[in-house]
Amino acid sequence: MQLPFLPRQRLLHASLAAAFGTTAALWSVGSHAQTSAPAAAAADGNPASATLPAVTVNAESEESATSHVDGYVAKRSSTGTKTDTPIIETPQSISVVTSDRMQATGSTTLKDALSYSPGVAITTFGADSRYDWLTLRGFDAYAPGFYLDGLPLRNNGNWGVWRTQNYGAERIELLRGPASVLYGASGPGGVVNVVSKRPTAEPLHELQMQIGDHNRKQIAGDFSGPLDADGKVLYRVVGLIRDGDLPAGKMPDRRSYFAPSITWRPSGDTKLTVHAEIDRTRAGVYNRIQPQVGSLIPTAIGTRLLPSLATGDANYDHFNSDQWLVGYEFEHRVNDTVTVRQNARYGELKVDYAGVWPLRRLTTVDARNPLDPLNFMFLGRYPTGSRERVTSFSIDNQVQADLRSGDWQHKVLVGLDYQRNRIDQYSFSTGTAPTINVYAPVYVGPIKEGAPWMNADTRLTQTGLYLQDQIKWGDRWALTLGGRYDSGDSDVFDRLTAKSTGISQHKFTKRAGLVYLAPNGVAPYLSYTESFSPTGRLDPVSRQPFKPETGKQYEAGIRYQPPGTKQSYSAAIFDLRRQNYISNDANFIPRQTGEIQVRGLELEATAELTSRVNLTASYGYTPRAIVTASANPAEIGKQANAVPRHRFAVWADYRFTNGVKVGLGARYTGSNYGDGEKVAPYKVPASTVFDAMIGYDFERWSLALNLRNLTNKDFIANCDQFGKCYYGAPRSIVATAAYRW
Repeated sequence: MQLPFLPRQRLLHASLAAAFGTTAALWSVGSHAQTSAPAAAAADGNPASATLPAVTVNAESEESATSHVDGYVAKRSSTGTKTDTPIIETPQSISVVTSDRMQATGSTTLKDALSYSPGVAITTFGADSRYDWLTLRGFDAYAPGFYLDGLPLRNNGNWGVWRTQNYGAERIELLRGPASVLYGASGPGGVVNVVSKRPTAEPLHELQMQIGDHNRKQIAGDFSGPLDADGKVLYRVVGLIRDGDLPAGKMPDRRSYFAPSITWRPSGDTKLTVHAEIDRTRAGVYNRIQPQVGSLIPTAIGTRLLPSLATGDANYDHFNSDQWLVGYEFEHRVNDTVTVRQNARYGELKVDYAGVWPLRRLTTVDARNPLDPLNFMFLGRYPTGSRERVTSFSIDNQVQADLRSGDWQHKVLVGLDYQRNRIDQYSFSTGTAPTINVYAPVYVGPIKEGAPWMNADTRLTQTGLYLQDQIKWGDRWALTLGGRYDSGDSDVFDRLTAKSTGISQHKFTKRAGLVYLAPNGVAPYLSYTESFSPTGRLDPVSRQPFKPETGKQYEAGIRYQPPGTKQSYSAAIFDLRRQNYISNDANFIPRQTGEIQVRGLELEATAELTSRVNLTASYGYTPRAIVTASANPAEIGKQANAVPRHRFAVWADYRFTNGVKVGLGARYTGSNYGDGEKVAPYKVPASTVFDAMIGYDFERWSLALNLRNLTNKDFIANCDQFGKCYYGAPRSIVATAAYRW
């Protein structure tokens, strides 16, 4: 985590502001402104006493889709179009969380960073130290995975999941709704794209120290600048080392991250950036899983388990991962019309995970006396885990043509992308572990792993050809049209049966959107988008592969960016449908007849209200998120994933003239009936948690104390379809000191 707003960055901002599942899940797999800070500001770091020189603004100093953003309001993005485009011209909902905003809110994980964005649920599995579980507009975002710099981080729907690091991110972008025209196989809820820090022409040096609760100790660094006098070769090195403990069980929480990159600009028309990262985790497992009866629902004798009850085993639980990635981004402007780009990356990931989970109900000791207190004192457990190795290669080739004729402008993008993934997986979820007394747990005894449910080698490839035209008529109308054809193959060798299964699937998707750009900064829009996700399963009746699942969305929205300000407001209504998903009928025969419909309203505001006040707020209203068709009639009319009717979040911070800064946030999640509405007539209750920040900036130092879940509130975040509930994350306290020069 970094800290908000260097004094030098404030000066730059002020001077520039006026100017500008399995196989199926797998296949379903810049820089700061180049303006030197004045010497006086560098000397005393006091914005009030500094005198700013005249600034010459050039193309390199303006915000780009990958550059640093001073403050919270980004104006450009490439996630929604794969081209550097003003967000106000993109006909689909986008949220951009800048690094400054992550610093201020104390966001140490990706789900922390997105916790103030609309349409996002970060509490699907409550507190969990392993991954950033998310749902977007009611649909799982965990598989097929997130994106890093526009290229996929595919996972297999199990535990071989690529991890991201907030300290290495310039921004985190969320594109809501189907996006297969740009990215191929993906879920209907949307795409999360992490934009890495890139080399900068302006020298940048930061050392950061953190301490926190649970023995957290972290040191991090971020260094960038030119390597030659002409500024044609730039570098950046980002890294951190963390040591600490998880919130329960006295288990370790250790992580190291190292991300070097170098940019070569032989001319104004050509740029090559080579980047790499190494991420290593050695940790235990922290989650807060309990049976529904005993947590959400009282037992027959009226008792409940303590929220602090640890159901794992510190002597057995572990989560170790090693990943490395290396890639490049190449861009060459052939002439004033044509630009070519090629982005590629190769990576390897190894995961060794094992943990003890609780059974879905307390152990009955005396069946003859149902109300015997002994029947509500013991909890059975079982081991689960996975050992996986993933290799991944992806490449995206693009040709962009910028055409103009009279009042008409066309930005035509033709792309061909390819990805290849191989996953070697051994996973189990059965075995035996000692039963614990929930009121006096003793975590000792033998743990025996059961037979694997999967022992397989999976190879997946996907090739996509896409075409997009961004059409502008005058300064008022922007039309985006796109189409894509994908072809994918999967080959699974199952070691348990010694059989291989190969499936090939193909799909065409499309999108269209229209934006009107009013001179006062108002921009209403309409859009239609599609997605697909291969099932990777055979129909047991026809013995033919099931068709891919599909998604489609109609959206109408409006954005408002008051001219001359750093403010952005948006509202969107949408109708989103997941279709052709597989469900089992009364005879447990799979049928591809399922459909889920989600309708909602989302509001978002991100604004620098004054030079000292920043605000971000979001509201989501989802009156309909239900299964509308299924082979199982009992599912129809119910929610598949828990989606509250109301979700609201707001954060504001203020910076005093003496360098003191304070911030306060609140996150509200409405009640629901859990996944599949399995806890009805009980409800997962609504919850509100608060976050806070206090800090002080002076000279070259920046200090901050961040508290998330300020009151340390215990709350049930969600309940699944299998009789288990998940408590949300407890309070975290992190103090950070950063020195920049």
